[in-house]
Amino acid sequence: MTHGVGARRALVSAVLAVVSLLSMGVGTASAAAPPRYDHYVALGDSYTSGPFIPWMRLSPIGCARSTNNYPSWVASRLGIGDFTDVSCGGADTTNMTKSQSVPLFGTNSPQFAALNKDTDLVTIGIGGNDYGVFGSVVNTCPTLRDSDPVGAPCQRHFTVNGVDTLLASIAKTEQNITEVVRQTRKLAPKAKVLLIGYPRIVPPTGYCPDILPMADGDYRYLDSIERALNTAVANAAKAGGGTYVDTYGPSLGHDACAGDGAAWVQGKSFNLFAAFPYHPLKAGMVAEAAIIADLLTGQQPSRARAEQAVRAAAGQRQPQVNDVNTLTQLARSLGQG
Repeated sequence: MTHGVGARRALVSAVLAVVSLLSMGVGTASAAAPPRYDHYVALGDSYTSGPFIPWMRLSPIGCARSTNNYPSWVASRLGIGDFTDVSCGGADTTNMTKSQSVPLFGTNSPQFAALNKDTDLVTIGIGGNDYGVFGSVVNTCPTLRDSDPVGAPCQRHFTVNGVDTLLASIAKTEQNITEVVRQTRKLAPKAKVLLIGYPRIVPPTGYCPDILPMADGDYRYLDSIERALNTAVANAAKAGGGTYVDTYGPSLGHDACAGDGAAWVQGKSFNLFAAFPYHPLKAGMVAEAAIIADLLTGQQPSRARAEQAVRAAAGQRQPQVNDVNTLTQLARSLGQG
């Protein structure tokens, strides 16, 4: 009998120990659960706003802000109810604190005006337009291809007295973005601040002049410029106390040259119902949102999951505005011009 009582006590102790361990495990899992975000603000330029990805918001229409851009998909994936998107095509870092005049009857208020003490998530996609870097590349480099199709005439054009003027501008841009991050943290002290990099535009090898009409030698040069810009964004995130989100690496195989069905970035052609030239397509926005959501939910961002998200989103759209009403308002707005 004594032996039996001892055995039962030992069994009870063992069960209690297991229950205790399981309870600790549940507590640990609960503590490790990703944070919930309730008040999300998206700041940025056209690589955030998503020009001509259906459908366009009208507040103001000149910002070319799509309901299918990555901020909209992030808000949807994470179930964020209070979501404000003030990104605007053509914006640079000065438009965080200054109003931006836009085409077709409108002004975009300073983007920082959307931030407040309750904001708990901010994404920032900015820097490419500072000092005209992006516009200089897409407006100048295609015109130089015929002068030296297999050389690097664009690189020569932007190299003055041995100094690469684009890289010099990007060095100054890094300081500007750093200040944007610091000010964001002051205006939204509770917020998780993410700096979103730019997705890959040109392939690591090969050429597609019918899609990206640059000289062959300029492909590697322009890729190096984009990598330098992303490095500047990453450095600014670190210096300002934000978190950098790499979209360049995960977009390998989805550059503009990848072609229909695989490309996440539009080439030179203007597709009124897909994307503005040299800008992300809907697929690219969905992929970026998946990458951002991975990071926010404690997962390692994955190209495979981004690709899976793109396949799942094919044929879908974010129903955040009534499409017919949007087109009607657009027609009326254009008619007033």
